[in-house]
Amino acid sequence: MQPGEFHPKAMTPRKILLVEDEAPIRQMVAFNLGRAGFAVVEAEDCATARAMIADERPDLVLVDWMLPDSSGLELIRMLRRDEANRDLPIIMLTARAEEREKVIGLDGGADDYVTKPFSPRELISRINALLRRSASATDAPLEAGDLRLDPVSHRVTVGDREIGLGPTEYRLLKFLLENPERVYSRGQLLDRVWGQNVYVEERTVDVHVRRLRKALEESGADRFVQTVRGAGYRFSLH
Repeated sequence: MQPGEFHPKAMTPRKILLVEDEAPIRQMVAFNLGRAGFAVVEAEDCATARAMIADERPDLVLVDWMLPDSSGLELIRMLRRDEANRDLPIIMLTARAEEREKVIGLDGGADDYVTKPFSPRELISRINALLRRSASATDAPLEAGDLRLDPVSHRVTVGDREIGLGPTEYRLLKFLLENPERVYSRGQLLDRVWGQNVYVEERTVDVHVRRLRKALEESGADRFVQTVRGAGYRFSLH
């Protein structure tokens, strides 16, 4: 493989979570993904993978079928039951090459299925193809009234006015825009925006909501970030 031959679509490196318990395979795959321009995080079991998905927010997951604490198939099914990860691109890696096994894997929620042994070129091509298919949804601008958030450029605008946001306020706004009219408690926002393994007080959410509203205040869009007394916060145009 020539350096630079394969690259993810976005200029910011796409993050791949590799879930594989066999260290030699994990190291080989991670090395080739790194050479192809991806950022790689690794997990050797399902428990670690679940924590990393919450904390690292990968763009795609590669998961082995056979894992020490549970099966990769069960991990995929669990992710598909979670609204936050329902559309997360997933490729299953496995030595099981029979058609029946492939059908089980795909019906279980995997988007693609790569059998071992595989070439790095094939795997990277499949990753790029899956990321392209999902890009229309994940990279599409989020809009509500005059408010617009562009995930590709990370720009937030209200009409012709660009709004400067810190990283946490940006993630908070993005999550609320992706889930309008739904009320989220402070604990739920901590899990979804900060990550399940980040231990901070719930009042931290209030601090960042205030900062987000202050940034949106001059444009009048702060009214969309609403407090629901006794319940939490929601984004609403009403």
